[in-house]
Amino acid sequence: MIGRRPLLLGLGAALAAAPGRARAEGSVALDLNGAWRQGGYALGRTEPRALILLDGRPLSTASAEGLFVVGFDRDAPAFADLEVRAGDRSTRRRLDIAPHAFPSTRVDGLPPATVEPSDPALLVRIQQELAEKTAAFASDADTADFRDGFVWPLETFRISSEWGAQRVLNGTPARPHYGIDLAAPAGTLIRAPADGRVVFVRPDMHFEGGLTLIDHGQGLISAYLHQSQQEVTLGQTVRRGDALGRVGMTGRATGPHLCWRLKWRERNLDPSLLVGAHVP
Repeated sequence: MIGRRPLLLGLGAALAAAPGRARAEGSVALDLNGAWRQGGYALGRTEPRALILLDGRPLSTASAEGLFVVGFDRDAPAFADLEVRAGDRSTRRRLDIAPHAFPSTRVDGLPPATVEPSDPALLVRIQQELAEKTAAFASDADTADFRDGFVWPLETFRISSEWGAQRVLNGTPARPHYGIDLAAPAGTLIRAPADGRVVFVRPDMHFEGGLTLIDHGQGLISAYLHQSQQEVTLGQTVRRGDALGRVGMTGRATGPHLCWRLKWRERNLDPSLLVGAHVP
């Protein structure tokens, strides 16, 4: 078992890219830092309410303080085109996105219904739960609760599965694992890694078991799976360090652990990369 502090220094801050700055006549102020790699992110500071475009798509608006976040999916291409606009002024930056070698992991002993479900009633339930999760992941709070990055949601843990690993479940190839698994004894307290608002709480999801989603602003949503107990309510505002729930093995799990996930605008990110981060 290892503590948060060594990993915080090793995984989050060490992967942060060097800050980038741009300012010229007719341009918009832009400061950037982050982990510019597949599964990573960029944190930025620009003019208040500037429009944020990624690869030509208007995806966000800077906060009233001028803060924003963008994310790069597991299979992000070699570069991203970031643009900020304020009125008729704009600034563009091309970000080189580093590739990452993702491991392959095998998980056996899972209940067949959690790998290849076939019961018609169960399939209806899974589709209903998917619609509910999709709606929650679409939450878009006008906040910048990501400004100080994240801390680890568990005090001590063992990483039992890395983020982005290609999964083989009961011998069947599956989607990549878009979470980082933190193994810990059942009942271990889970704490909020950053400020935010609870946008989803369910104790009995078919795949995820006890599932909580937190909106950290601008479409950045963190997820906490397989909980045995949940200690927050829908709509509750949480602060970094507040109790969220307890580690369990509900849903598709073979042992007690927390699966920690993060999404931004339908892009799956590695939440551990935000540990120790901060806006420029």
